Amino acid sequence: MTGVLTRADASTNVSTDLEAYVRAPGRDELVRQVRAKIDELGVQYIYYQFISITGKITGKGVPADHWETMAEGGIQLVYGATVNLAINRQQQYLGYGPESAELVAIPDPDTFCQLPWDKRVARVYCVCFRNREEEENPGAFLTSDCRGNLMRLHAEFQQKHGLQLRHGCEPEMMWLKKGPDGKPDGGVTKPNCYHIDQFEELRPVFLRVIEYSRAMGLDMIQGDHEDAPGQLELNFMYDDALRTCDRLTTYRQICAQVAREFNLIACFMSKPFLGVSASGCHYNLSLWKGGDTTVKSFGMESLPGLEGNYTYHKGGENTFMPVKGDSPRIPGPVGLNCIGGVIEHLGALTAVGCSTVNSYRRLWDAGFWAPVYSDWGYQNRTCGLRVSAPGRFEYRAVDSMVNPYLMAAAMLKAFDDGLSRDLDPGEPEQRNIYEAMEKGKEVKKLPMSLGEALDRLADDDVIQSAMPGEMYRLFDEYKRDEWIRFLATTSNWDAENYMHCLP
Repeated sequence: MTGVLTRADASTNVSTDLEAYVRAPGRDELVRQVRAKIDELGVQYIYYQFISITGKITGKGVPADHWETMAEGGIQLVYGATVNLAINRQQQYLGYGPESAELVAIPDPDTFCQLPWDKRVARVYCVCFRNREEEENPGAFLTSDCRGNLMRLHAEFQQKHGLQLRHGCEPEMMWLKKGPDGKPDGGVTKPNCYHIDQFEELRPVFLRVIEYSRAMGLDMIQGDHEDAPGQLELNFMYDDALRTCDRLTTYRQICAQVAREFNLIACFMSKPFLGVSASGCHYNLSLWKGGDTTVKSFGMESLPGLEGNYTYHKGGENTFMPVKGDSPRIPGPVGLNCIGGVIEHLGALTAVGCSTVNSYRRLWDAGFWAPVYSDWGYQNRTCGLRVSAPGRFEYRAVDSMVNPYLMAAAMLKAFDDGLSRDLDPGEPEQRNIYEAMEKGKEVKKLPMSLGEALDRLADDDVIQSAMPGEMYRLFDEYKRDEWIRFLATTSNWDAENYMHCLP
């Protein structure tokens, strides 16, 4: 079921998106398969989860006895759950007031998976809908559901261009010690990049993460210690955009659990320490035609979940590959158009990829590999976008706090614009971008604050369209309140600089 459904996909007697989803051909069989897994694995409890506007995992837990009822009717939560039930500076709920109805979250059976740290419990992702009794658009897809939006936007992109987005990500994060008060007390290790000894110091932690990740379908491929205290990057295999987003969200859930087991803090804050590298989450992207799928069992005799968790897209034609006879450093026409689309919209994309006040600490702390300029090149880390290998490019203006569903949707819109308008990204920059600028090259700079990035997004209808319906209003409202609250906050910096400045 990890795909988009419209009313036309189901029988002709349904009247809403919700009913079409529940009655979609093949879904009843998946619901039966989940029941068989529940009985086989002895699952007693299920988390029904969806993703909020900031990437937070939200939902309810229900005893497994009620699976069939939940598969049909779903869970209900207030609409404000998609906006973290957050309150603004005026002490009013952001996005939706308490008078709003409740959304309906219907489980996506293909994502059912047992939790390896407590095998009595499983999780399943949900697709969100407007309430069945709403006066306006009852049972329609809920546009503040970022995961559901990505499903539908990717399906539209595939229908228009015949291309599938496959991407991988590089989720950096930091393992922090707890002080006596339970608050962060520095990283577990020293900030020695690539040092095996530092990696080894966290071996019990990362092996537990890998164990749980493989059990939940993440094909872990490589890892290393990065430049900051306790900073690890553990990568998993790239795949279809939606599956990669689900796996990144699952990975974060796993890290949080492992932190509980080792009495540590799994920190996904981008820049908790100045003077060392921040945590990024680079996206490696490509567009494909055709191919098939394969199931990875990781040596397990029986999968502890439905096959969708363990299915990967393989093969087909990678349309980003260089044209035969041309330089292997230059992508083919499709790839160049997509790079052109990203460069065209990089300012607005920054609001999605660098979505917090803290994100811009990463950009201001010069000398630590963070992308600041809107350019591209082959293996050039001083640019906001680099061709990291033939057939893919790496989008670098994205950090560890990203909502992956919003980011993937925004990249699809940038790609669509690049392809539709045949955008030319210009020649690749092979020089250090700072040296090139000293010699007179003019390069646009990324927004350097959340407020500036939100302004760039407000002026960009293309990237806004990645947040259809209510989503853009909610994102802008939530993030502008975050920015204003930051501006209105007196910090330690204020006290240190101004407390004794006069007389």
